[in-house]
Amino acid sequence: MATAVFGASSAQAQPAPCDNRVSPPPAVDTSEQVPPGTQPPRPLEVPENPVGGERLGECGLVLPSNAQKLPDDISARTWLVADMDSGAVLAAYDPHGRQRPASVIKVLLAMVVAKELSPDATVAATQEDADQECTCVGLRVGTEYTVEQLLQSLVMASGNDVAHALARRLGGLPSAIRKMNALAAELGALDTRAVTPSGLDAPGTSTSAYDVALIFRAAMKYPDFAKAVVTQKIDFPSKTGEGTVPVYNDNKLLTSYEGALGGKSGFTDDAQHTYVGAAERDGRRLVVVLLRGQQSPIRMTDQAARLLDWGFELPKDASVGRLVDGAPQAKKKTTEPKPTPTSAAVGQVAETRQTQAVAMDKAFGTVGLPVTAAAGLGLVAAFVLYLRNRRAKAARAARAAAQASQNG
Repeated sequence: MATAVFGASSAQAQPAPCDNRVSPPPAVDTSEQVPPGTQPPRPLEVPENPVGGERLGECGLVLPSNAQKLPDDISARTWLVADMDSGAVLAAYDPHGRQRPASVIKVLLAMVVAKELSPDATVAATQEDADQECTCVGLRVGTEYTVEQLLQSLVMASGNDVAHALARRLGGLPSAIRKMNALAAELGALDTRAVTPSGLDAPGTSTSAYDVALIFRAAMKYPDFAKAVVTQKIDFPSKTGEGTVPVYNDNKLLTSYEGALGGKSGFTDDAQHTYVGAAERDGRRLVVVLLRGQQSPIRMTDQAARLLDWGFELPKDASVGRLVDGAPQAKKKTTEPKPTPTSAAVGQVAETRQTQAVAMDKAFGTVGLPVTAAAGLGLVAAFVLYLRNRRAKAARAARAAAQASQNG
Protein backbone atom coordinates (compact mmCIF):
# COMPACT_ATOMS: atom_id res chain seq x y z
CA MET A 1 0.00 0.00 0.00
CA ALA A 2 2.85 2.38 0.85
CA THR A 3 4.45 1.96 -2.56
CA ALA A 4 1.18 2.70 -4.28
CA VAL A 5 0.74 5.90 -2.30
CA PHE A 6 4.31 7.07 -2.81
CA GLY A 7 4.06 6.37 -6.53
CA ALA A 8 1.31 8.93 -6.98
CA SER A 9 2.17 11.54 -9.62
CA SER A 10 -0.11 14.22 -8.21
CA ALA A 11 0.06 16.37 -5.11
CA GLN A 12 -3.45 15.08 -4.35
CA ALA A 13 -3.46 12.10 -1.99
CA GLN A 14 -6.05 10.18 -0.03
CA PRO A 15 -6.39 11.40 3.57
CA ALA A 16 -4.26 9.29 5.89
CA PRO A 17 -5.22 8.33 9.45
CA CYS A 18 -3.13 10.12 12.06
CA ASP A 19 -2.26 6.91 13.90
CA ASN A 20 0.93 8.33 15.35
CA ARG A 21 -0.08 11.90 16.03
CA VAL A 22 0.53 11.44 19.77
CA SER A 23 2.76 8.39 20.22
CA PRO A 24 4.87 5.91 18.24
CA PRO A 25 3.33 2.53 17.36
CA PRO A 26 3.12 -0.06 20.17
CA ALA A 27 6.38 -1.75 21.09
CA VAL A 28 7.00 -5.21 19.64
CA ASP A 29 8.88 -6.50 22.70
CA THR A 30 9.30 -5.80 26.43
CA SER A 31 11.75 -2.92 26.06
CA GLU A 32 9.17 -0.30 27.00
CA GLN A 33 7.52 -2.03 29.94
CA VAL A 34 7.67 -0.13 33.22
CA PRO A 35 7.90 -1.60 36.73
CA PRO A 36 4.63 -2.75 38.31
CA GLY A 37 2.83 0.13 39.96
CA THR A 38 4.75 2.69 37.86
CA GLN A 39 3.08 4.80 35.21
CA PRO A 40 4.84 5.14 31.83
CA PRO A 41 5.89 8.66 30.82
CA ARG A 42 2.99 10.66 29.45
CA PRO A 43 3.12 11.38 25.72
CA LEU A 44 4.53 14.73 24.74
CA GLU A 45 1.94 17.42 24.19
CA VAL A 46 0.93 17.91 20.56
CA PRO A 47 1.29 21.60 19.63
CA GLU A 48 -1.95 23.31 18.68
CA ASN A 49 -0.27 24.71 15.56
CA PRO A 50 2.06 22.33 13.68
CA VAL A 51 5.68 23.42 13.99
CA GLY A 52 6.88 24.59 10.59
CA GLY A 53 3.52 25.37 9.03
CA GLU A 54 -0.06 24.15 8.77
CA ARG A 55 0.57 21.71 5.92
CA LEU A 56 3.09 19.87 8.05
CA GLY A 57 0.24 18.85 10.31
CA GLU A 58 -1.09 16.56 7.57
CA CYS A 59 -0.55 12.83 8.04
CA GLY A 60 -0.24 11.72 4.43
CA LEU A 61 1.72 13.03 1.48
CA VAL A 62 2.59 16.70 1.69
CA LEU A 63 3.80 17.82 -1.74
CA PRO A 64 4.31 21.13 -3.51
CA SER A 65 2.12 21.93 -6.50
CA ASN A 66 3.01 20.23 -9.78
CA ALA A 67 5.51 17.90 -8.11
CA GLN A 68 6.85 15.16 -10.32
CA LYS A 69 6.16 11.48 -9.65
CA LEU A 70 7.73 10.28 -6.43
CA PRO A 71 10.27 7.46 -6.56
CA ASP A 72 9.08 3.90 -6.03
CA ASP A 73 10.19 1.51 -3.29
CA ILE A 74 10.17 3.96 -0.38
CA SER A 75 9.38 1.78 2.62
CA ALA A 76 9.60 4.40 5.40
CA ARG A 77 6.38 5.08 7.28
CA THR A 78 7.36 8.75 7.54
CA TRP A 79 9.93 10.81 5.63
CA LEU A 80 10.93 14.38 4.81
CA VAL A 81 13.15 16.28 2.36
CA ALA A 82 14.24 19.85 3.18
CA ASP A 83 16.67 22.53 2.08
CA MET A 84 19.54 22.73 4.58
CA ASP A 85 20.23 26.41 3.94
CA SER A 86 16.84 28.07 3.53
CA GLY A 87 15.05 25.65 5.84
CA ALA A 88 12.28 25.09 3.27
CA VAL A 89 10.58 21.71 3.61
CA LEU A 90 10.23 20.47 0.04
CA ALA A 91 8.02 17.45 0.64
CA ALA A 92 7.13 14.96 3.35
CA TYR A 93 4.98 12.04 4.38
CA ASP A 94 3.44 12.30 7.87
CA PRO A 95 6.19 14.76 8.91
CA HIS A 96 5.11 15.10 12.56
CA GLY A 97 4.09 11.47 12.94
CA ARG A 98 5.82 10.22 16.07
CA GLN A 99 8.22 7.33 15.74
CA ARG A 100 11.30 6.02 17.54
CA PRO A 101 14.68 7.37 16.44
CA ALA A 102 17.03 4.45 17.16
CA SER A 103 20.64 5.61 16.71
CA VAL A 104 19.79 8.81 14.85
CA ILE A 105 19.23 10.28 18.33
CA LYS A 106 23.02 10.18 18.63
CA VAL A 107 23.02 13.30 16.43
CA LEU A 108 21.36 15.13 19.32
CA LEU A 109 23.87 13.73 21.81
CA ALA A 110 26.74 14.68 19.50
CA MET A 111 25.44 18.24 19.30
CA VAL A 112 25.33 18.53 23.10
CA VAL A 113 28.90 17.20 23.23
CA ALA A 114 30.11 19.61 20.54
CA LYS A 115 28.37 22.46 22.33
CA GLU A 116 29.67 21.78 25.85
CA LEU A 117 32.93 19.81 25.74
CA SER A 118 36.38 20.68 24.47
CA PRO A 119 37.66 18.23 21.81
CA ASP A 120 40.85 17.84 23.87
CA ALA A 121 39.03 16.90 27.08
CA THR A 122 39.54 13.29 28.14
CA VAL A 123 37.26 10.51 29.36
CA ALA A 124 38.46 7.31 31.05
CA ALA A 125 36.40 4.29 30.02
CA THR A 126 34.63 2.32 32.75
CA GLN A 127 33.37 -1.25 32.94
CA GLU A 128 29.82 0.07 32.68
CA ASP A 129 30.71 1.74 29.37
CA ALA A 130 32.17 -1.51 28.05
CA ASP A 131 29.12 -3.52 29.18
CA GLN A 132 26.63 -1.56 27.06
CA GLU A 133 24.58 -3.51 24.57
CA CYS A 134 26.44 -3.32 21.29
CA THR A 135 26.87 -2.05 18.52
CA CYS A 136 30.14 -1.05 20.26
CA VAL A 137 33.43 0.47 19.17
CA GLY A 138 35.36 -1.44 21.81
CA LEU A 139 36.42 0.76 24.71
CA ARG A 140 39.18 -0.53 27.00
CA VAL A 141 38.46 -0.09 30.70
CA GLY A 142 40.80 2.47 32.24
CA THR A 143 42.00 3.89 28.92
CA GLU A 144 41.63 7.64 28.45
CA TYR A 145 40.11 8.87 25.20
CA THR A 146 39.72 12.40 23.92
CA VAL A 147 36.27 13.81 23.35
CA GLU A 148 37.22 14.20 19.70
CA GLN A 149 37.97 10.47 19.38
CA LEU A 150 34.73 9.55 21.08
CA LEU A 151 32.62 12.01 19.09
CA GLN A 152 34.05 10.71 15.82
CA SER A 153 33.42 7.06 16.71
CA LEU A 154 29.94 7.91 18.03
CA VAL A 155 28.92 9.45 14.71
CA MET A 156 30.86 7.15 12.40
CA ALA A 157 30.33 3.73 13.99
CA SER A 158 27.37 4.37 16.32
CA GLY A 159 29.10 3.02 19.41
CA ASN A 160 26.71 2.54 22.32
CA ASP A 161 29.70 2.17 24.66
CA VAL A 162 30.91 5.56 23.42
CA ALA A 163 27.45 7.13 23.90
CA HIS A 164 27.48 5.95 27.52
CA ALA A 165 30.98 7.32 28.13
CA LEU A 166 30.10 10.71 26.67
CA ALA A 167 26.90 10.83 28.71
CA ARG A 168 28.97 10.30 31.86
CA ARG A 169 31.27 13.13 30.78
CA LEU A 170 28.23 15.38 30.50
CA GLY A 171 27.46 14.80 34.18
CA GLY A 172 25.92 11.32 34.14
CA LEU A 173 23.08 9.72 32.19
CA PRO A 174 20.18 11.69 33.75
CA SER A 175 22.06 14.95 33.19
CA ALA A 176 22.98 14.09 29.60
CA ILE A 177 19.42 13.06 28.75
CA ARG A 178 18.06 16.23 30.34
CA LYS A 179 20.49 18.32 28.27
CA MET A 180 19.48 16.47 25.09
CA ASN A 181 15.80 17.09 25.72
CA ALA A 182 16.34 20.72 26.67
CA LEU A 183 18.27 21.31 23.45
CA ALA A 184 15.60 19.56 21.36
CA ALA A 185 12.92 21.77 22.89
CA GLU A 186 15.03 24.88 22.33
CA LEU A 187 15.39 23.99 18.65
CA GLY A 188 11.64 23.49 18.26
CA ALA A 189 11.84 19.68 18.03
CA LEU A 190 8.70 19.24 20.12
CA ASP A 191 8.01 15.65 19.01
CA THR A 192 11.34 14.50 20.45
CA ARG A 193 12.08 12.95 23.82
CA ALA A 194 15.33 11.09 24.40
CA VAL A 195 15.28 8.51 27.17
CA THR A 196 18.63 6.88 26.45
CA PRO A 197 21.76 8.56 25.05
CA SER A 198 22.22 5.84 22.44
CA GLY A 199 18.69 5.54 21.05
CA LEU A 200 18.00 2.05 22.38
CA ASP A 201 14.26 1.56 22.94
CA ALA A 202 12.91 2.69 26.32
CA PRO A 203 9.55 3.96 27.64
CA GLY A 204 8.63 7.40 26.32
CA THR A 205 11.10 7.56 23.44
CA SER A 206 9.78 9.71 20.60
CA THR A 207 10.77 11.79 17.58
CA SER A 208 9.51 12.64 14.08
CA ALA A 209 10.94 13.05 10.59
CA TYR A 210 10.52 16.81 10.96
CA ASP A 211 12.44 16.86 14.24
CA VAL A 212 15.29 14.69 12.97
CA ALA A 213 15.79 17.04 10.00
CA LEU A 214 15.67 20.04 12.34
CA ILE A 215 18.24 18.50 14.69
CA PHE A 216 20.58 17.38 11.90
CA ARG A 217 20.47 20.81 10.28
CA ALA A 218 21.42 22.42 13.59
CA ALA A 219 24.15 19.85 14.29
CA MET A 220 25.81 20.55 10.95
CA LYS A 221 26.51 24.08 12.15
CA TYR A 222 29.01 22.67 14.66
CA PRO A 223 32.37 22.11 12.89
CA ASP A 224 33.31 19.14 15.09
CA PHE A 225 30.11 17.30 14.13
CA ALA A 226 30.26 18.26 10.44
CA LYS A 227 33.84 16.98 10.30
CA ALA A 228 33.05 13.70 12.06
CA VAL A 229 29.97 12.88 10.01
CA VAL A 230 31.86 13.11 6.70
CA THR A 231 35.02 11.28 7.86
CA GLN A 232 35.38 7.87 6.27
CA LYS A 233 38.04 6.30 8.53
CA ILE A 234 39.95 7.01 11.72
CA ASP A 235 42.56 5.10 13.72
CA PHE A 236 41.17 4.32 17.17
CA PRO A 237 43.03 2.95 20.22
CA SER A 238 42.87 -0.84 20.22
CA LYS A 239 40.85 -2.60 22.91
CA THR A 240 43.90 -4.71 23.65
CA GLY A 241 45.92 -1.60 24.47
CA GLU A 242 48.38 -2.30 21.67
CA GLY A 243 48.36 0.11 18.73
CA THR A 244 45.24 1.20 16.89
CA VAL A 245 42.40 -0.31 14.89
CA PRO A 246 40.50 1.30 12.01
CA VAL A 247 37.00 2.63 12.62
CA TYR A 248 34.99 3.10 9.43
CA ASN A 249 31.98 5.27 8.74
CA ASP A 250 28.95 2.96 8.43
CA ASN A 251 27.00 5.44 6.26
CA LYS A 252 27.15 3.78 2.84
CA LEU A 253 25.74 6.88 1.14
CA LEU A 254 28.97 8.66 1.96
CA THR A 255 30.89 6.71 -0.69
CA SER A 256 28.06 5.90 -3.10
CA TYR A 257 26.33 9.27 -3.56
CA GLU A 258 28.06 12.19 -5.24
CA GLY A 259 28.03 15.26 -3.03
CA ALA A 260 27.18 13.35 0.17
CA LEU A 261 27.76 15.44 3.29
CA GLY A 262 27.31 12.65 5.83
CA GLY A 263 24.49 11.04 7.73
CA LYS A 264 23.45 8.64 10.45
CA SER A 265 21.55 5.36 10.42
CA GLY A 266 19.92 3.33 13.16
CA PHE A 267 18.00 0.18 13.94
CA THR A 268 16.12 -1.35 16.87
CA ASP A 269 13.34 -3.90 17.01
CA ASP A 270 10.76 -1.24 17.82
CA ALA A 271 12.10 1.64 15.70
CA GLN A 272 12.97 -0.53 12.69
CA HIS A 273 15.42 1.15 10.29
CA THR A 274 16.00 4.91 10.51
CA TYR A 275 18.21 7.26 8.50
CA VAL A 276 19.15 10.92 8.17
CA GLY A 277 21.65 12.28 5.65
CA ALA A 278 22.50 15.27 3.51
CA ALA A 279 24.04 15.99 0.13
CA GLU A 280 25.04 18.99 -1.99
CA ARG A 281 24.48 19.54 -5.70
CA ASP A 282 25.07 22.75 -7.66
CA GLY A 283 25.40 24.76 -4.47
CA ARG A 284 22.15 23.42 -3.04
CA ARG A 285 22.18 21.32 0.16
CA LEU A 286 19.31 18.97 1.00
CA VAL A 287 18.63 16.80 4.05
CA VAL A 288 16.54 13.64 3.90
CA VAL A 289 15.01 11.69 6.80
CA LEU A 290 13.37 8.26 6.77
CA LEU A 291 11.88 6.64 9.88
CA ARG A 292 10.44 3.18 10.47
CA GLY A 293 11.69 1.81 7.17
CA GLN A 294 12.75 -1.57 5.87
CA GLN A 295 15.84 -2.69 3.95
CA SER A 296 13.64 -4.07 1.18
CA PRO A 297 12.81 -3.87 -1.65
CA ILE A 298 15.95 -1.69 -1.65
CA ARG A 299 18.23 -0.72 1.23
CA MET A 300 17.51 2.41 3.22
CA THR A 301 20.46 4.40 1.88
CA ASP A 302 19.26 3.74 -1.67
CA GLN A 303 15.80 4.98 -0.69
CA ALA A 304 17.44 8.10 0.71
CA ALA A 305 19.38 8.57 -2.53
CA ARG A 306 16.19 8.36 -4.60
CA LEU A 307 14.46 10.97 -2.46
CA LEU A 308 17.51 13.24 -2.69
CA ASP A 309 17.58 12.91 -6.49
CA TRP A 310 13.87 13.69 -6.56
CA GLY A 311 14.32 16.70 -4.27
CA PHE A 312 17.14 18.17 -6.35
CA GLU A 313 14.82 18.14 -9.37
CA LEU A 314 12.27 20.34 -7.62
CA PRO A 315 12.32 24.11 -8.24
CA LYS A 316 14.34 26.03 -5.67
CA ASP A 317 11.23 27.88 -4.51
CA ALA A 318 9.27 24.68 -3.84
CA SER A 319 8.02 24.57 -0.27
CA VAL A 320 5.32 23.04 1.92
CA GLY A 321 6.65 24.44 5.20
CA ARG A 322 9.92 25.26 6.88
CA LEU A 323 12.42 24.06 9.44
CA VAL A 324 12.15 26.60 12.23
CA ASP A 325 15.14 28.37 13.75
CA GLY A 326 13.96 27.79 17.31
CA ALA A 327 10.83 27.13 19.30
CA PRO A 328 8.68 30.26 19.86
CA GLN A 329 8.91 29.78 23.62
CA ALA A 330 12.69 29.24 23.64
CA LYS A 331 14.79 32.12 24.93
CA LYS A 332 17.46 33.23 22.49
CA LYS A 333 21.03 33.03 23.74
CA THR A 334 22.97 36.30 23.84
CA THR A 335 26.34 34.59 23.33
CA GLU A 336 27.59 31.68 21.27
CA PRO A 337 27.91 28.41 23.21
CA LYS A 338 31.48 27.71 24.32
CA PRO A 339 33.02 24.29 25.03
CA THR A 340 33.69 23.35 28.61
CA PRO A 341 37.39 24.06 29.36
CA THR A 342 39.60 20.99 29.26
CA SER A 343 40.55 21.54 32.88
CA ALA A 344 36.95 21.30 34.08
CA ALA A 345 36.02 18.35 36.24
CA VAL A 346 34.23 15.40 34.67
CA GLY A 347 30.68 16.42 33.79
CA GLN A 348 31.19 19.92 35.19
CA VAL A 349 29.25 22.49 33.18
CA ALA A 350 28.65 26.04 34.35
CA GLU A 351 24.91 26.34 34.93
CA THR A 352 22.97 28.79 37.05
CA ARG A 353 19.88 27.66 38.88
CA GLN A 354 17.83 29.74 36.49
CA THR A 355 19.34 27.94 33.49
CA GLN A 356 18.65 24.59 35.10
CA ALA A 357 15.03 25.57 35.71
CA VAL A 358 14.58 26.68 32.11
CA ALA A 359 16.13 23.44 30.87
CA MET A 360 13.78 21.36 33.00
CA ASP A 361 10.80 23.36 31.78
CA LYS A 362 11.84 22.77 28.19
CA ALA A 363 12.53 19.09 28.71
CA PHE A 364 9.34 18.16 30.56
CA GLY A 365 6.92 21.03 30.00
CA THR A 366 5.84 23.84 32.29
CA VAL A 367 3.19 21.85 34.13
CA GLY A 368 4.30 22.53 37.65
CA LEU A 369 7.01 21.20 39.91
CA PRO A 370 5.13 18.13 41.22
CA VAL A 371 4.29 16.82 37.76
CA THR A 372 7.82 17.55 36.53
CA ALA A 373 9.33 15.70 39.48
CA ALA A 374 7.01 12.74 38.99
CA ALA A 375 7.89 12.61 35.32
CA GLY A 376 11.57 12.64 36.15
CA LEU A 377 11.20 9.79 38.65
CA GLY A 378 9.17 7.83 36.12
CA LEU A 379 11.86 8.23 33.50
CA VAL A 380 14.58 7.12 35.92
CA ALA A 381 12.58 4.04 36.91
CA ALA A 382 11.83 3.27 33.28
CA PHE A 383 15.49 3.65 32.41
CA VAL A 384 16.52 1.17 35.12
CA LEU A 385 14.05 -1.40 33.83
CA TYR A 386 15.09 -0.71 30.26
CA LEU A 387 18.69 -1.66 31.16
CA ARG A 388 17.48 -4.92 32.67
CA ASN A 389 15.32 -5.79 29.68
CA ARG A 390 17.87 -4.82 27.05
CA ARG A 391 20.64 -6.90 28.57
CA ALA A 392 18.31 -9.90 28.60
CA LYS A 393 17.73 -9.58 24.84
CA ALA A 394 21.26 -8.50 23.84
CA ALA A 395 21.96 -11.60 21.74
CA ARG A 396 18.86 -11.13 19.58
CA ALA A 397 19.57 -7.43 19.12
CA ALA A 398 23.16 -8.17 18.11
CA ARG A 399 21.98 -10.64 15.48
CA ALA A 400 19.52 -8.09 14.12
CA ALA A 401 22.21 -5.43 13.95
CA ALA A 402 24.56 -7.83 12.14
CA GLN A 403 21.86 -8.69 9.61
CA ALA A 404 21.09 -5.00 9.07
CA SER A 405 24.77 -4.32 8.45
CA GLN A 406 24.98 -7.10 5.87
CA ASN A 407 21.90 -5.78 4.09
CA GLY A 408 23.43 -2.30 3.86
